[in-house]
Amino acid sequence: MPKIFRNKTVSPGGNINGVLELPGDKSISHRYAILAALAEGRTEILNYSSAADCKSSLGCLRRLGIKADLTRERLRITGKGLDGLQAPRRTLDAENSGTTIRMLAGVLAGQPFASTLSGDASLRARPMRRVVEPLRKMGAEISTHEGDCAPLEIRGSKLHSIDYSLPIPSAQVKSAILLAGLYSDGVTTVCEPVRTRDHTELALREFGATIESLNKSVRIHPRPKLQARRLIVPGDLSSAVFFIAAALVLPDSSLMLHNVGLNPTRTRILDFLISIGATIHLASVELRGGELIGDVSVRHSALAGGEIGGAQSAEMIDELPMLAVLGPYTEKGIEIRGAQELRMKESDRIATLAEGLRRMGAVVEEFQDGLRVQGRSAGKLRGAKVDPAGDHRIAMALAIAALGAEGDTVIRNADCVAVSYPEFFTTLERLRGEEKGDQDLRK
Repeated sequence: MPKIFRNKTVSPGGNINGVLELPGDKSISHRYAILAALAEGRTEILNYSSAADCKSSLGCLRRLGIKADLTRERLRITGKGLDGLQAPRRTLDAENSGTTIRMLAGVLAGQPFASTLSGDASLRARPMRRVVEPLRKMGAEISTHEGDCAPLEIRGSKLHSIDYSLPIPSAQVKSAILLAGLYSDGVTTVCEPVRTRDHTELALREFGATIESLNKSVRIHPRPKLQARRLIVPGDLSSAVFFIAAALVLPDSSLMLHNVGLNPTRTRILDFLISIGATIHLASVELRGGELIGDVSVRHSALAGGEIGGAQSAEMIDELPMLAVLGPYTEKGIEIRGAQELRMKESDRIATLAEGLRRMGAVVEEFQDGLRVQGRSAGKLRGAKVDPAGDHRIAMALAIAALGAEGDTVIRNADCVAVSYPEFFTTLERLRGEEKGDQDLRK
């Protein structure tokens, strides 16, 4: 693993050129690992994500008695079937991973033993009511701490099937219910107000579950016999977008990204960028393991700017920080609404983004459910000291904003990028032809 920087200096200028193979998609990696543990036999997963979050999932699975061997080339998991997990002797530590704690809550709800799921201070501050309530309706006994936060103390039991409508779109909550549905006494149905990413449904089908999707409803049949598979994780589109944005910001840039995941529930971000003027092309698209993958090329472009709201915000929730920092590089700016979910991520992403961009000289209006960042007419960004509040996506977004600023930008505690992309800064330097080595100010 490359060295991680504490305080990272990002200098402006240059361009982005080259070819990039991305680490495995974080969302898909979590799901493949968890389902491999519930399958029978040894699953081999290539290009498993290097993100700290995905290693947190493996750590929890090991404490549940699952053998998981991870090398640079592959992950091998020896599954024990739906009923093969063992009662953990200690608390299951999801660290900073919301995906880990929510999805494992669904699995543990159907186990014949008690367990406790917890995480770091940031994760313990994030509300869990939306995942706990439907699991309780299915018959699980779950105790939370003040504010419906972790630790989650789960006493598994025989679960009942439910027909549940998500009050707020969330792929993680949907996934938790579907995983619990594997242990229920009948067909469980989840309806969502806006279609969210469907990696769980595709992965369940690949491992042998009977699952039906129709419009915005998903039905999972109980007690399937999941079978081990050999799978390749596509490159992470949510990580790719930061380099796409870098190429759009810096003149004379041209970038090719190979084997990127192009799941239709994730590519709205590409559609939006193209709609505001980005030169982006897709090639070599194919279906692999139920997931679409392909190559993405991007060139520096003049961007008009635009508005994101409603279903778009839900579909691009992880990419919204990147879109916000593009605002000062567009003609009309970027306005994001209907994204109150951002306030409940690793940080309050709306407030943290607004503060960081203002420090860099952007004109930002903050709303309860989003923000508006004015375009080029408001003036050029300037280098500043910014604090991403320990949030990996904010740190990467502010690094992209810094590329076109006047003067250096210092990102405090930039090591938080390891949550999703440990190689981010070294990859950015390579694509800019820098290879400067560490710039660890420790100030």
